[in-house]
Amino acid sequence: MTKQQRTLFATLALAFALPVFAQPTFESVSPTAGSSTSEKANAMADKGMYKDVQYANAAKKGATLVVIPGEVKSNNANFMQKFGPNNIADFAELELGKANFGILERADLGSLMKEFQLAYSLGDPDEARKFLKKGKLKTTQWVVKFDVLKAEQVAQAQSGFDGRPVGALLGIFGGGRGGAAAETIVGSVHTAEATGVWIIGMRYKILDANTTEQKATGYTEEKMELGAKSGGFMGASSGEQGGLTLDGMVQRLVQKLVWEIDSKHK
Repeated sequence: MTKQQRTLFATLALAFALPVFAQPTFESVSPTAGSSTSEKANAMADKGMYKDVQYANAAKKGATLVVIPGEVKSNNANFMQKFGPNNIADFAELELGKANFGILERADLGSLMKEFQLAYSLGDPDEARKFLKKGKLKTTQWVVKFDVLKAEQVAQAQSGFDGRPVGALLGIFGGGRGGAAAETIVGSVHTAEATGVWIIGMRYKILDANTTEQKATGYTEEKMELGAKSGGFMGASSGEQGGLTLDGMVQRLVQKLVWEIDSKHK
C-alpha cells in the first residue's frame, strides 16, 4: 500500500468514526399520539409553525439599527391582552437579524434605551438626537418601528344540520318499526360548522437616526381564519377546531415587512 493510499484510508476511517451530530428531536407524550385525531391535529398545527424566510439580500450587510416598540391601534380586547409593542419589537429584532442588519439589542442599552424611546414617543426629535451621541447608540443609522394599525374580526359564518325534526316526521308518517328505526337513525345526525375571519394590518417606519426624518414606510395585511366543525351519527361523534394563532400571524406580518425592507432599502 502506497503512502497516498494509507493517508486516504486513514482519512476515511476517521470520517466514519466521528459521531454525527443532529438537531435534537422529541417525541409526544400525549396518550393519543399516533391516533387519527392526533394526526389531524398535528397536520393543522404543522401549517401554523414558524417557517424561515429566505431574505433576498441577506448576504449583504444592512444598516445598524435599533427597533423601538411601536403602537398597537386596536379596540379588540383579546388582541390587546395578548400583544403589546414589545412583543412585536422582539419578533422584528429576530427577523432583521436574520436579514443581516446590525441590531442594537434594547436590553443591552439599559436605561439609555428607555430615555431614548421616551423622547421618540413624545415626538421630541431634538431630545432623541442627544441620546444618539451616547454609548452604543453612536453607531445607530436607523430607528425602526412596527405598528399594528388594524386587528379586527370582519366576517363570521356558520352552518349546521339537526336531524331530530326530520326524524320525528318520519316517525309520525312512517309508522311501525320502520318508522321508529328511521326516526332513530335520522334523528341521530347532527353537524355544525363555524368560521371567523380576522384582518390584521401592520406598518413599518424607518427613521434616519441622525436627522430623525422618515426614510421609508410600508404596510401589509393578512387574513387570519379560525374554524371549528363537529358532527355525529348513531352515537359516533367527531370534531375539529383550529387556525393560526395571533402570535403566529404577527410574526408572519413582520416577516413580510422585513422582506420588503431587505429587498428595497439596503
